[in-house]
Amino acid sequence: MRYQWNPWHGCKKCSPGCKNCYIYYLDKLRDKDASKITKSKTNFYMPLKKDRKGEYKIPSGIELATCFTSDFFLKEADEWREEAWKIIKERCDITFLIPTKRIERFEKCIPKDWKEGYENVIIALTCENQEKADERLPLFLNCKIKHRYIFASPLLENIDFSNYLKTGKIERISVGGESYENARLCDFAWVKNIKQTCDTYHVKFDFHQTGSNFKKDGKIYRIKHHKEYEQANKARIILENTIDKN
Repeated sequence: MRYQWNPWHGCKKCSPGCKNCYIYYLDKLRDKDASKITKSKTNFYMPLKKDRKGEYKIPSGIELATCFTSDFFLKEADEWREEAWKIIKERCDITFLIPTKRIERFEKCIPKDWKEGYENVIIALTCENQEKADERLPLFLNCKIKHRYIFASPLLENIDFSNYLKTGKIERISVGGESYENARLCDFAWVKNIKQTCDTYHVKFDFHQTGSNFKKDGKIYRIKHHKEYEQANKARIILENTIDKN
């Protein structure tokens, strides 16, 4: 079971990868405006909630996907973030996975006792194309962070991460295509190239979803969203076996 904590919801589009944002798409189906950022009334303190036995509902040792329906470093969330950091610090027994496109705001948004970073926090920088990778990753590598991931998602083109992976500061790259209506193409050849770069620099690799429009071996597949994860897993296994044999 995958746990997720969204202390606030909604976001402002700021990048090519935001064009067909899945949060905007899903909120539109619910007749909501995803550009309005709101603090969660029911889930803000979710990591601290306990059951009748007095035990945390979110158990120790898990990885908690954090702020996946917004951006943790969004300016509109500045008034809530300090309290969120306190929750993260209190639950030092779980790992908080925090994605962001706004790495330029990172230094302004960390708590006073951050120092070299919290051991239980992973910051995952989103890079959807080469331009954004080259713009954001130099900033990312200079930030004081204990654990760094890259989310190449939605992957919009082939991206060369070589110059950044060779620093040894990136622990994992997770790749995914774009989902839902008007989804742009994700080419398996791009995924393969990133996997090979990860192997070269001994960086962990994950292919978490194909996207709704997936190209493989010259053929384009239209994949239903609930099948994207399953198909990505099958493709990843094929990819690993192929690269291992080579």
